[in-house]
Amino acid sequence: MAETVLRKGLDAQGYIGREGALGRVPRAFRPVVAGARERLLDVFGARMDSAYLYGSIPRGTARVGRSDLDLLVVLREEPAEADREAAQELDAGLDKEFPQIDGAGTLLCSRARVLSDLETYDLGWFLACLCTPLLGEDLAEYLPRYRPDSLLARETNGDLALLLPRWRRRIAEADDTDEARQPLVRFMSRRLVRTGFTLVMPRWNGWTSDLAEMAEAFGAYYPARAAQMRAAAVRGYEPVGDAQALRSYVDDLGPWLAEEYARVHGVKAPRPDQAGQAGAD
Repeated sequence: MAETVLRKGLDAQGYIGREGALGRVPRAFRPVVAGARERLLDVFGARMDSAYLYGSIPRGTARVGRSDLDLLVVLREEPAEADREAAQELDAGLDKEFPQIDGAGTLLCSRARVLSDLETYDLGWFLACLCTPLLGEDLAEYLPRYRPDSLLARETNGDLALLLPRWRRRIAEADDTDEARQPLVRFMSRRLVRTGFTLVMPRWNGWTSDLAEMAEAFGAYYPARAAQMRAAAVRGYEPVGDAQALRSYVDDLGPWLAEEYARVHGVKAPRPDQAGQAGAD
């Protein structure tokens, strides 16, 4: 059967289509994916329920030496500290072995959490639509299909106001160097662009993971903030250690976006650990 052609990330019924596939992994990154598969089995073994790729590698847009490897591992039980330490060692080993990637990151969660009612429109959506199955059972089979509606917008990024105090602390505690600020600029830029996009997603009526396209979609509805969002999209791909940009994120763009988001979509349902959106940073 021919693959359904997606328009603006949606299938013929208007649901968000899964954006990645193993067949889209660029040739240069296939050894990385094979190595990750083997190491995941060695590290987590029977404790692992399933594992997934996400990000630019399964989307087919990864750049050699510039893109990172993003993994989601679903365990049969809640992750313990030993699991988190094992994941950090796994990431460091993959980064050292494969020069094609610029770092690796492994998210851990439990099967019960990803399939819980509370996470259906956040972590569940993330797995079902943004993650590509790598090992084990695909838990997307137990999740609903998703439309780009206000409920999805609220539950994915409706917690920005909670993040801003943490961001301010991280900025204050970071060394006063471009090198120390660069990763902060990268992840904050990406989070703000994604939040800006999901603010307008129901009106735009589609899905994309391309930061530039996200910024353009946002700018069509908020032209007064369009230049800020376009600049954030650029920094999300090519970060620089710009202290002024970080200050503008937590003192201007971030607070405005959090307030407007709450006005339009409401506030995300509280989580026990207030961990925020999986994979957002």
